[in-house]
Amino acid sequence: MKEWWVQVGLLSVPLLAVYLHIPPPKLSPALLSWRSSGSYFIYKDQNIFYRDSTGAIGSSDIVVLLHGFPTSSYDWCKIWEGLTQRFHRVIALDFVGFGFSDKPRPHRYSIFEQASIVEGLVRHLGLHHQRINLLSHDYGDTVAQELLHRRDWEMWTKTLVTLQICSLMSFQGFSPKRTTPGSSRRHHPPRNNRVFFSILQYINQRKKHRDRWVGALMSTSVPLHLIYGPLDPVNPHPEFLQLYKKVLPMSTVSVLDDHISHYPQLEDPTGFLNAYLNFINSF
Repeated sequence: MKEWWVQVGLLSVPLLAVYLHIPPPKLSPALLSWRSSGSYFIYKDQNIFYRDSTGAIGSSDIVVLLHGFPTSSYDWCKIWEGLTQRFHRVIALDFVGFGFSDKPRPHRYSIFEQASIVEGLVRHLGLHHQRINLLSHDYGDTVAQELLHRRDWEMWTKTLVTLQICSLMSFQGFSPKRTTPGSSRRHHPPRNNRVFFSILQYINQRKKHRDRWVGALMSTSVPLHLIYGPLDPVNPHPEFLQLYKKVLPMSTVSVLDDHISHYPQLEDPTGFLNAYLNFINSF
């Protein structure tokens, strides 16, 4: 009788072949609409998806939205209209490897590349001499921290808003188990596992470059604000808030209702938007 692992292997090969050739699920009407209202620009031969909406008349303010892992710019769909009523331009992109942007393989995905893609989009849109607000979440927080480290970005940016600075916890030795959001997730991870696990290396990048990225938050002159859901399993309450306030005492904080978790912009779009606009309008 053949060894059990040989039998398992013989069975796994055809199953894997079938999985890799299963077509991805059809896009919902909402996602089709989201994609059709967006555009693409090219960054080093990669097609990067973005949305750029013109909003409030009489305002010159611009906000750039940076999404988390493993989702996409669609994370901002529930507050998009509200943002256009306050900002002249509302811009969001899908990082390379996410959403409707290209997912090259093999490819060494990095936070540094994603930050350069954001800078490339800003230049592509002709906004590199204007003041910009950053609104970031999860993975996007670390991209925002890298942008802050690049001194030129401070000249562009008026305010930085971070929703969940997961990296701050691991950088300071507070590292709870990484969990992924449940019902709030709006996208499947990339179909190719190599892409998924290659992107996941950002956790190791956070550890390796913790002084660079936490230092950027601690030394920046850009106003910081945290919008926090107390039920967040990634940043547990109250330990996370205690650490955040200790490390970044100059930052302001908005705490949402007790039942709000890791995706406040989807779970409580009204509460989140009010908190964000109160911060923006305080200047």
